[in-house]
Amino acid sequence: MKIKISNLSEGIHPFSFDELIGEVGLETPFFGMVAVIGELNKLHNQIVLDAKISVYANFECDRCTTAYKNLIESNYRMVYLFGKEPDKEDALNVTYLSIDADKIILDKDVRDYSMLAIPMKKLCDEDCKGLCYKCGKNLNEGECECSTEDIDIRWQPLLDLKKKLNIS
Repeated sequence: MKIKISNLSEGIHPFSFDELIGEVGLETPFFGMVAVIGELNKLHNQIVLDAKISVYANFECDRCTTAYKNLIESNYRMVYLFGKEPDKEDALNVTYLSIDADKIILDKDVRDYSMLAIPMKKLCDEDCKGLCYKCGKNLNEGECECSTEDIDIRWQPLLDLKKKLNIS
C-alpha cells in the first residue's frame, strides 16, 4: 500500500485500499482482504494521515471454544515530518521523511495496528455462557444435567445443625 505524495497539493486528500492480507504481511488468524480508508492532510512541512483498518480474523472463543470469525477494526493517526530525523526521538506515531520522498508505504503500519487490534479476550458473543466445568457441555446450546449445588465440606456441620433444628 503506497500513497504517492510527490506533486500532492496542500490540503485534505481521501484514499482507500483493498489488498490481500499477505501483501501487507498479515497471516493467521487474519484472512481475505484488508481495507484501509482515510485521509491525508498535507501541510507545508508535514503530512497527517488518519486511517481506519478493517480486516476479518478467525478466532476460538475463550469461554466455549467455538470457532468464529470477527471483523477487526482499528483507527490510527500518523504524522510524517519532512526533514532530518533528530538524534533523540520521543514522539510516538511520528515518522520522518526525506525532503525528496515521493511516497508513503503503509504496509508496516497496517500490519502493526491490525495485530494490536486483536482483542485480549476473544468471545463469540458478549453473553457467552461458556462450558460446564463438570461435564464440558456448551451452555450456549442449553442447560446441562449437572448439579450446581456444591457444598464446601467445612460448612457441613452447620448444615446438619440446621436440619436438626428444622430451620429453612
